[in-house]
Amino acid sequence: MKNNVKITRIKLSITQQQLAKRVGVTRQTIGLIEKGEYNPSLQLCVAIAIALNRTLDELFWEVEL
Repeated sequence: MKNNVKITRIKLSITQQQLAKRVGVTRQTIGLIEKGEYNPSLQLCVAIAIALNRTLDELFWEVEL
């Protein structure tokens, strides 16, 4: 899954650690999500969207093959 979490986080000047603390996960989890190596639960996706003040569509979408 491709996502805009890293780009959005950097634009907002938020560190991985800060975002992780806001959504209740580890920094490593945020890093894996940003790299597309971890598929977060819907609950975590919603928490990230709220923390970054974005919609789910703005942050996450399926890549068409």
